[in-house]
This record gives sequence, C-alpha cells and structure tokens, in this order.
Amino acid sequence: MSCGYVTDRRLAVKVRRDRFARQRRACGYSQESLADALGVDRTSIGRWERGENDPRPFLLPRLASLLKVTLLELDALLQRNAITETPVAQTKGGDLDDVIRRDFLQMVTMATTLSDLNPLGKAPGGRHMYQSMNDHLWRLYARAQSRSSLFPLVHAQIEELTSALGCAGSDIVRRQLCGDAAELFQLAGEVLFDCGRYTDAAHCYTLAASAAREVDHPDLWACALTRYAFIRLYGDHDSGRAVQLLDQAAALAQRGDSNLSTRYWVAAVQAEAYAVAGDVDSCKRALDRATEVRTLNGASRNGGWLRFDGSRLAEQRGTCYVRLRRFDLAESALSEVLREKLSTRRQSSVLTDLAMVGAQRRDVDQVVDCARQALTLAQRNASSYTACRLRTLKPTLTPFLADPRVRDLNARIDELHTTAPQSRGGAS
Repeated sequence: MSCGYVTDRRLAVKVRRDRFARQRRACGYSQESLADALGVDRTSIGRWERGENDPRPFLLPRLASLLKVTLLELDALLQRNAITETPVAQTKGGDLDDVIRRDFLQMVTMATTLSDLNPLGKAPGGRHMYQSMNDHLWRLYARAQSRSSLFPLVHAQIEELTSALGCAGSDIVRRQLCGDAAELFQLAGEVLFDCGRYTDAAHCYTLAASAAREVDHPDLWACALTRYAFIRLYGDHDSGRAVQLLDQAAALAQRGDSNLSTRYWVAAVQAEAYAVAGDVDSCKRALDRATEVRTLNGASRNGGWLRFDGSRLAEQRGTCYVRLRRFDLAESALSEVLREKLSTRRQSSVLTDLAMVGAQRRDVDQVVDCARQALTLAQRNASSYTACRLRTLKPTLTPFLADPRVRDLNARIDELHTTAPQSRGGAS
C-alpha cells in the first residue's frame, strides 16, 4: 500500500510540474527569465514546479499576470491532483479511481481548449438540447439521495458537449455552448465535492469560471467562484482564501443581473467564511445583506446553477452562530429549522450543529441524541460534506469519552466513508 502511495505522490508532483512548466513556456519564459520578472531566485521557480513549496501570497497577482491567467486559474495550476494524492489504502476500489483519472480528467483537460476552437460545422443536435439536458441534470441533482449516482450522466453530458464544441459552426453557437459548459462544469464540481474529491471539483469550477468569463456572464462566473470558495472553506479550512474568492464573486455579482439572487447567495456564503474566521461584525453584515433576497420576486433563481431563495437563511444563520460560539442564538435558529421539511443532507448538518451546541453546554444526552440522528442520515446519503461536518464534532466529544454512548459515537464517526463517483453505468 505504501509503495502505491509513493508512486501516486510522484505522479502528482509530475502533473503539477508539467502543467506549470507548460504554461510558463507558452508565455515565453524560461525559469531564469520568469524569476527575473518576479524578482526571485531561479531556484524558487524550480521548487514551485516540483511542488516543494508555493509562491508567497504577495507574488500571486504578478505571477498570474505574467502567466496570463486569472488568480483562480493560477490556484488550480499550482494544485496537485487530489486523486493521485490519496493513499491507496484509503480508497474504495483502486480500479474505479483509475477510470476517473483516465476518463474524467482527460475530458475536462480537453475542454480547457474552449477559447481556441476552430469553427468546423454545426453543433450536433442543436444548442437547446444541451441546455435542456443541463436543466434535467440539475433537477435530478436536487432530488438525488446519493449524488454520486449522477456522475455517469454528468460524465456523458460532458463528452457530448465537448464534442459539440469541437464542431461549433459559428462564434454565436460557440459562445452559447461555452455558457452551457460553464453551467455543466459547476454541476460536475458539485457532484465531485460531495464525494470528497476536492481538487477535481476545483478543476471543474476553474473550467466553469473560464467558460463564464469567455462569454462575459457575471452571474455564472460569480457562482463558480462561490462554489470554489466552499472547497477552501470546508476542504482546505482556509477561511482567508475563501474570503478573497468571495470578494471577487461579490464584485462580479454586482455587475450581474439584478433580478437574480446571485449577490445574496454570495453574501450568505461570505457570512459563513467570516464566521469561521471569527469576524463577528462582517458576518452580521453579510447575513443582513443575504436577507435582502426576500425583496426579489419568484424569478430570482433559475433552479439549476442558482437555487438561492432565502429559504435556508435560518439554517445558515444558526451555523454561523455555532462558528461564532453564540450557542444560545444558534440553538434557537436551528431548532426552528428542524420543524421544516428538510433533505437528509440538511437535516444531518443541522443536527450536527445542535450536537455541538449540546457539547458546549455539557448536555451529553443532547450530544448523543442529535449526533446519532445525524450519523444515520449521513450513512444514508453517503455525502462527503455531511461526513466532514460530523468529524468537526470529534474534538468536542473528548471530555465525554467516559460515557460509553459517546465512545460509540466517536468510533462510528471514524468509520464514516463516502461513495466515490462512477464514470460508467447508470444512475440509481
């Protein structure tokens, strides 16, 4: 097992080195000339390409400019591949991982050439077919018990859309298909995020942002950045980087469609990021901003890549209060949410927060009751997000491990796993 891990880590470093070096050469830079332009030692460029360390934060804007990429694209350029970094002993089905690496990542890499396509003919099937299928997939995603089951359908749609882009007959058709791609890659990222494949999800969100920028669609672009921020917040636990991405998303949303709820969704996610960072005043301001979504009419969301209508604000407010350690306010808000009809994923998240409130109050019965319910729901939907949320409980359980019920909970949380997405077969 350990040998497989070492081999995969070497592959991860090679992927990063080749990707970064290819972009550097495409922009006409040797390691020496890029180092001169940045004012750093040449060996620094080599260390970045080998994945030994990352550029200092103050260098990132200049580096992105020299390499002719956005900060978001630079972020993806510097990442290793999450699949190849996963120890073989921790994966569920090595052959399945090989299929994902070979087929899916090859497909998204092909789609990075969106802006360089040559018009060769008409897009097969007509553009409306792809939009209709995207809409259908988003509806399935909203209803799916296990979202990983959608991966085969999303994968097939990516193949179809990539093929259509390859024979787009005009700039108008190509731009329309780029818009469809910006939406579809966000859905692919959502599925992968829910399966815990954060770097692959980040790759998809980067492609979505690039395609949205290509067609100058601020709302789609802002939503891609917002979804990317979730990875920084819950995958990397980097609230500072999440805040930066959300600031960019907020600026884009301001020049988007004022009839859509984009800017208010961004504000709601900003509130979570500020809460994790412990910034009480900024969190409250962002929550107040998000509440303004209620001034919009029923057409404020499209039901697909933008679903924010304010119905989850009480839940988000409660989560923020937990992060800010305002447990009295959190319990009031979350208890109100539980009276509503919720998806299993949302129920599990709310119950996890209530278990955390119980732990802070040293109410072992509340901890055990809420956490057990959350565990049952998490096992039912096999979501990486809900598993990750439950694992945040573990540090709060330590003072109560003398209780056999709590020891059992702790062990069951450790046993949680998520189902990997599949690239072949049908949705269940």
